[in-house]
Amino acid sequence: MNRHFFNTQVLFLLTCFCLARTAVAQQPDAELTKIFDDYHLQYMTLFPLEATAFGDTRFNDQLTIDIAPEFAQKEQQFYSSTLKSLAGVNHTQATPANRLAAKVLSYELEMRLAGLEHNFDRIPFNQFDGLPLSFGQMGSGTGIHPFKSVKNYRDWLNRINAFTVWCREAEVRFRDGIADNYVLPRILVERMVAQLLDPTMVAEKIEDSLFYGPIAKMPKEFSESDRAELTQSLENAISKQIIPAYKRLGEFLRDEYLPRTRTTSGIGHLAGGSQQYQYWIKRWTSTNLTPDQIYEMGESEVARIRAEMDAVRKKMNFQGSLPEFFEHLRSDPKFKPFKTPQQVIDAFAKIQSKLEPKLDSMFSTRPKTPFEIRRTEAFREKTASAEYQPGTADGTRPGIFYMPIPDATQFNVTSGMESLFLHEAIPGHHFQISLQQENAQLPQFARFLWYGAYGEGWALYCESMGEELGLYSDPEQKMGALGDEIHRAIRLVVDVGLHWKGWTREQALEYMMANEPISEDGAVAEIERYMAFTGQALSYKVGQLKIRELRQKCEKRLGNKFSLAAFHDEVLKNGCLPLLILEQQLDQWSGESN
Repeated sequence: MNRHFFNTQVLFLLTCFCLARTAVAQQPDAELTKIFDDYHLQYMTLFPLEATAFGDTRFNDQLTIDIAPEFAQKEQQFYSSTLKSLAGVNHTQATPANRLAAKVLSYELEMRLAGLEHNFDRIPFNQFDGLPLSFGQMGSGTGIHPFKSVKNYRDWLNRINAFTVWCREAEVRFRDGIADNYVLPRILVERMVAQLLDPTMVAEKIEDSLFYGPIAKMPKEFSESDRAELTQSLENAISKQIIPAYKRLGEFLRDEYLPRTRTTSGIGHLAGGSQQYQYWIKRWTSTNLTPDQIYEMGESEVARIRAEMDAVRKKMNFQGSLPEFFEHLRSDPKFKPFKTPQQVIDAFAKIQSKLEPKLDSMFSTRPKTPFEIRRTEAFREKTASAEYQPGTADGTRPGIFYMPIPDATQFNVTSGMESLFLHEAIPGHHFQISLQQENAQLPQFARFLWYGAYGEGWALYCESMGEELGLYSDPEQKMGALGDEIHRAIRLVVDVGLHWKGWTREQALEYMMANEPISEDGAVAEIERYMAFTGQALSYKVGQLKIRELRQKCEKRLGNKFSLAAFHDEVLKNGCLPLLILEQQLDQWSGESN
C-alpha cells in the first residue's frame, strides 16, 4: 500500500474520530440550551406582565388570567415536562455554566410544583401585593408598561379588556376560599377595600382617575387622528371598564367577603397552614432551616444589635433607657428637618454622591442600566414601603428607587436613610438585579430569576458595608442603620411568631415597638405586610448572615490573596441563586483561587 495514501487515510479517520467526540461532547450543551430557551419562551407566554417587566415587548398586549384553576393546570404540565426534559440530559458532559443553570432550573421547577399543591390562588391578592395594585401603577403611565408609541397604547387597551376578566375571576377565587374557610384576616381586607375604592381608582370624573395619566402625557409626535382615537378609546375604557371593575371588586370585598374573614393573624390557623408555612420558609430562604431555628436566630440577632444600639445611645449622650431612646428618636423635632417631599428626594441624591467614590474599589463590574430616585405615586403611598423597581437591560427603562413620602414633615432622618439607600438602590438591588439582567452569558431564564434570600440577603449585606462605603459617620445614621438591621432581625421573630407560634397581630406589634425605633403607623404597616406576604420577611436576615459567613470563609481560606471586589463579582456573576447553590459555587471558587 502506498505510504502516503495510508497516512492520509489514518489522518482522515483520526479527524472523523475527533469530530465525532466533539459532537458527542457538545450534544448535552445543545440539548440544555434548547431546554433553557424553550422554558424561557413558554414562561414569557404564560406570564406576559413579567415579560414586560423584563423588557421583552412581544407580549405587551397580553394579560393572562393567572389565578384560574385551569391556568394552574397549564403550569403543572409545563413545569413537569421541563423537569423531565432536564432529567433526560447527561449533565456531566455539559459545560460548568450549563450544569449550574440546569441545577438552578431544576430547583426552581421543583419549588413551583410544590407551591401549586397548596392552591394559594384562593387568595388572589392582598393589600400589599397583587394585580389590582400593579395594574394601577402601570395604568398611571409610570410603571412597567410603556406609553411611547401608538402600539403601546393599543396594547394597553387589550390589557384593560383582560383585566376586567381577571377581576371577575378574583371574585370566584375569593368565593372558593370562603367555601374552604381559607380567607384573609379582617384587618387586611379593610385595607384592600380602601385601596380599591380610593377616589383615584373610582374617580367621579375620569380626568381625576389614576388611569388618566397616559392621556394627559400622550406623546406630542402622535398624529391628530391617533391622538383623538386613543383619547376616546382610553376615556371609554376608564369610565366603562376600569372604574366599574375596581368598584365592583371593592364592593364585593366589603359586602360579601369582609363578613367572612378571620380574626386570627397567621396562616398556621388555616387548614394545612403549618405545611404551607414550611413551604414558604423553603421558598423564601432557599435553605433547610426550620421555623424554630429561624426564631432562635432572630432572638440572638436582636440581642446583639440592641447592645450595639445601646453603645450609640451612650455616644449620643442620652441618659434614659433604650426604649426611652427609641421614643426620643421617634419624637424629637430635630430629627424631622424636612418641609417638602423634594427635600427628602434631594437628601437621598446626596447620599448617592457621597458613596460613589468608594464603589470602584469594591466592585470591578458596574451595571449599565440607568438609575433614578422617585417619590411613590400618591394612590399607594400610604401603604407602600420604599422599594426598587428594576429597569431593563437595554436601558430603555431605568432602575427606580421609589420612596413614599406621605408627609415630609414627619420624615425622620434616624429612620436609616443611608442604609435604606444602600439596600434598595446602590449597590443593593440596583447592582444585583441590573447586572443579572445585563449578563448575556446567562440563559435568558436565569437573567430574571429571583430568590428572596439571595436578592434581599445581598441588599441587607450591602447595608452592613456602610462604613466601608464611607457612610454611617453620623451617630444618627449609624443608629438608623442599626434600626434597619434590627428590623430585619425582628422579622425572623415576628414572622415565625405569627405563622408558626400562633401570635396575634397585637403581640407582633408589641414586640416590634419594644425593640426598634419605629412609629406605630410604621409598625402596623410592617406587621400587616408579614401577615399577608407569608415568609418573605425571613429572606433578608437569613441571606445576609449567609453571605457574610461565606465572605468570612473565603477570607480565611484565601488569606492575603482575598480580593473584596473579586468576591463581590463572584457572588453576582451567576445571577440570583438559591443559597444552597451559592455556597457550593463560592466553596469551589475560593478553593480553585487558592
